[in-house]
Amino acid sequence: MTTASSPKPSSTKHWDAVSVIIAKRDGEVLPDDAIRWFINAYTEGTVADEQASALAMAVFLNGLTPPELATWTEAMIDTGDRVDHSALGRITVDKHSTGGVGDKVSLILCPLVAACSRELAVPQLAGRGLGHTGGTIDKMESIPGWRPELTAAEMKAMLLDVGAMIASASGNIAPADKKLYALRDTTGTVASIPLIASSIMSKKIAGGTQNLVLDVKIGRGAFMTNVGQARELAETMVGIGQRAGVKTVALLTRMDQPLGSMIGNTVEVNESIELLEGGDIAPRSQDLADVTLALAVEMLDMAGIDADPAAVLASGAALPVWEGMVAAQGGDLSAPRPVAAHEQIVEAPSDGYLADYRALDFGIAAVRLGAGRARKGDDISFGAGIELLVKPGSPVSAGQPILRLMSDDASTFEVAADVLADATTIAPEPSEIPDPVIERIS
Repeated sequence: MTTASSPKPSSTKHWDAVSVIIAKRDGEVLPDDAIRWFINAYTEGTVADEQASALAMAVFLNGLTPPELATWTEAMIDTGDRVDHSALGRITVDKHSTGGVGDKVSLILCPLVAACSRELAVPQLAGRGLGHTGGTIDKMESIPGWRPELTAAEMKAMLLDVGAMIASASGNIAPADKKLYALRDTTGTVASIPLIASSIMSKKIAGGTQNLVLDVKIGRGAFMTNVGQARELAETMVGIGQRAGVKTVALLTRMDQPLGSMIGNTVEVNESIELLEGGDIAPRSQDLADVTLALAVEMLDMAGIDADPAAVLASGAALPVWEGMVAAQGGDLSAPRPVAAHEQIVEAPSDGYLADYRALDFGIAAVRLGAGRARKGDDISFGAGIELLVKPGSPVSAGQPILRLMSDDASTFEVAADVLADATTIAPEPSEIPDPVIERIS
């Protein structure tokens, strides 16, 4: 309840930061114009960081109702530009992942979906990695000459010619989110489902897609560690999308194990190309293919396209689309990609069956090797990373190579090995490996 000394924001049309903060602190439902005023004022610098921090904490503690969250998200979108793809004359479909270890799905999925039909356009705006999760833009930048920035005219030309793109968001896509995101990271409010959902969806809706599939990761290598949290986040984001007129569905997928056989930048590009070349899928990449194809099925179904993405992937028909995507942004696939200067093999400690790789530890180890960033702005080593020579479920013998560590600085091997010391489990009997796709939310 609001006290006499702390009037509700709905009592006046001339908002001030303190009354908005107090209302949400006390569990009030904020009026639409109060939300819009606060988001705009913070973006413009009228509201101070400490006041935005206080409101973020109030939202963290008391949440936002679905109408409040819809307005909050729309207000963040309205602080910047909205991309309009209607002139393309194609159905636009996009995908977003909440992030994981070895998650190079976008590199395969975008050209694959575009290869399934010329009626489609896949305009994917992506970001860089921070912490134990990798970034799609970093992976693409390991290709010599490739540039992430595209003008609106270049985006349109590329989507018409190639059918898909992966690019960084412009500086004016939801600028309110950039300020709030940095603030949340330093104020203990990152783990707020309304704030996570509005951050993701403001950028995706502003990106102009008609159809969106969300890959919400669950497990030890993901931000969400249990199904209940992940389902709530997925349902929240689907609701925001539907309210904004974007057809949205979500898949909950496992992130207890690293996805695929490679963790890093160049090495993840290499694994992606292997799948795009078609033919039989290597067992070490089967989970990666399973998640990619499940998302592709959803994207095609939403767009009303009757196609078999598994057959298209196996045929190699997605590879020319990938090559066109890279070339259109200056990338040279014929040029040597960065390779780490040093390697070190990790061997199985005993006989048995490989039962578990803890994804979080592998993500942290990859950062220690130079493949990721501990802080925003850190340099990364494109050639650094980890290769999983054996995947969980396989028999191993003591002394058998199971991991290959790669780094430009040999001194990092000791630190990475310490992180990985307890990250691998060998069991006496084989264990069942669960399906990587858990649930569909629509």
